Amino acid sequence: MPENFRAEEFKVEGEKLLARIKELIHAGNIRRVIIKDRDGKTLIEFPMTFGVAGVLLAPQLAAVGAIAALLTEATVIVERQA
Repeated sequence: MPENFRAEEFKVEGEKLLARIKELIHAGNIRRVIIKDRDGKTLIEFPMTFGVAGVLLAPQLAAVGAIAALLTEATVIVERQA
């Protein structure tokens, strides 16, 4: 990871995953989001480009919603600008 970014990692229950992702996106300054299953396998990874509108995020959020329905627990890694 480049020096001007920092990563945050946290666990989320599957049912709360989509809400947490939306909350993080709304907070801003996110570079990338990675969602992993309980075993550490990457399920989805998507970049957050500067100025992305909500309409452009709809496919990623739909995928997160589908993943959340299948998981009991997920790990979310968020890269932020330092």
